[in-house]
Amino acid sequence: MSQSSTGALLRVAVPNKGALSVAATEILRESGYRQRRDSKELAVTDADNGVEFFYLRPRDIALYVGSGTLDAGITGRDLLLDSRADAKEVRALGFGRSRFHFAGPAGRYASLADLPGKRIATSYTGVVEAFLDERGIDASVIRLDGAVETSIQLGVADVIADVVETGSTLRAAGLETFGEQILESEAVLVTRQGEQHPDFEIFRRRVEGVLTARSYVMMDYDIPSEHVQAAVALTPGIESPTVSPLHREGWVAVRAMVPRTGSQRLMDALFELGARGILLTDIHACRL
Repeated sequence: MSQSSTGALLRVAVPNKGALSVAATEILRESGYRQRRDSKELAVTDADNGVEFFYLRPRDIALYVGSGTLDAGITGRDLLLDSRADAKEVRALGFGRSRFHFAGPAGRYASLADLPGKRIATSYTGVVEAFLDERGIDASVIRLDGAVETSIQLGVADVIADVVETGSTLRAAGLETFGEQILESEAVLVTRQGEQHPDFEIFRRRVEGVLTARSYVMMDYDIPSEHVQAAVALTPGIESPTVSPLHREGWVAVRAMVPRTGSQRLMDALFELGARGILLTDIHACRL
């Protein structure tokens, strides 16, 4: 990947601060890419891998990618949809999860049917307006940057639409959620619509390899030959497990990738089946 067919570096946007930045940088490092060492750095060139990284405000990333200024980026699904940029989600990345809901004074609102004619304050006007338009709800959407919980108390809005984590902030303001969820967001890999940079697929596969590796572990165990079929049924692997004869007569060694979730219970089941020397090993990267 050090030299693309066009000679142009793949230009990738990375969140410059916050939780999205930390997790995105970690994934990119695990994918084999050079990353900045100082938060003041605005760009890093990884010439060996043919990529140039730009550290930008998460809210601006979809706009840069959609305009074609950059080839790809990592941002939130909420920010992608809110931007209405000409960019598309390629892959969910499994971090930075959040939920969006409507909220109003406790006991005052019960469903979306209560929204027509109301003033809705939010920092995500694009997301909220699209949600309302899809359902034919006629309400006013007011854009506010930062905390929106006080907008109702100040008489600016009747309802808010915002990220809800534990709900403690809403309760402290005397608010509660109502109606269906507006959006479930998380960090996503985005790229521009239309023709892609020739090296984008390599970049995507590297990132996906890290995500897959985080979801699986490598399991090794020894088991009597007469139980190997039952054991393999428990650990089928991705394509097929590796089964090798051992020096000890009547025993084989099995190696297979298994989901990280539930791997301890799987070890218990294999032990009951007669397996011994059961080992779990982290996988740092893979290609499937």
